[in-house]
Amino acid sequence: MRPAFRRIFGVLGLCGLWVYALPSAGAESPTAAFQEASALATSQSAIGKRIPDLSFRDGRGGTVRLSDYLGKPLVLNFIYTGCVQSCNVNTAWLVEVFDTAKEALGNDSFTALTIGFDTVHDSPGRMQDFASQRRADEIPGWHFLSGDADSVGQLTQVAGFTYFKSAKGFDHLDQVTLIDGNGVIQAQVYGELFAKPTLIDPLKALVFGTTTPYRSLDDLIKKVRLFCILYDPATERYKFNYALFIQLGVGALFIGAVLVFLGRDQLQQYRRRRLAKRLPAASEQPQARHNDAV
Repeated sequence: MRPAFRRIFGVLGLCGLWVYALPSAGAESPTAAFQEASALATSQSAIGKRIPDLSFRDGRGGTVRLSDYLGKPLVLNFIYTGCVQSCNVNTAWLVEVFDTAKEALGNDSFTALTIGFDTVHDSPGRMQDFASQRRADEIPGWHFLSGDADSVGQLTQVAGFTYFKSAKGFDHLDQVTLIDGNGVIQAQVYGELFAKPTLIDPLKALVFGTTTPYRSLDDLIKKVRLFCILYDPATERYKFNYALFIQLGVGALFIGAVLVFLGRDQLQQYRRRRLAKRLPAASEQPQARHNDAV
């Protein structure tokens, strides 16, 4: 075989080997799979940690601290304003989710923070524009913040949020973090789009959950709201379910009827015993009079 043909066949063979080594269409490379699994593990390991009290800047450029937003449940997520896909989709979906949550739980029931992690470009102005373009600024209690590399780095590490530079800007985990009023991470929610109850149900438990449900009337009311505000898939909204009260009412009527029946039976038995005690005494009186007459 001529040297030229040998070189051609050699190049073709190397090309074929390279094509064979490529992952098939739609398959995930081992590296990507490992990164996703690692990111999820890091995210889950953050549950139970307390967020640090770091400084950020709000949409007007003023300095705020994370402790300013505690005292009630806090929903936290991260975006970067140059994102063209997932951050836009997730923010638009959170507008709907928060609107439903505020309607069911109350406008002041929780606070939401969205923080830009691209510290070079996510200025207060860009974060505010990002929020207003997606109508997120219409949701009460939702704040878009900017921070320096140190603050963002510390918070993302504690929250278990993974991101890294890529050809399209950044690759990152789509993550929403639920934090209680004391600043302790309680749950993580994943995905650009997720079912509303995935976020609102644990948030509802944080808003209405109390460790002492019967210590005060307010605690009792919170417990009632916790169990009676339920998600309706048909309307994709939460509504107050009166079925529990109907069931409690029927149960109370049944118990009341049983108590009345038992009470009447006990009363009748008591009257019979009283009457039985009187009858011997009454029967002895004529005999006593007869004896006197004799």
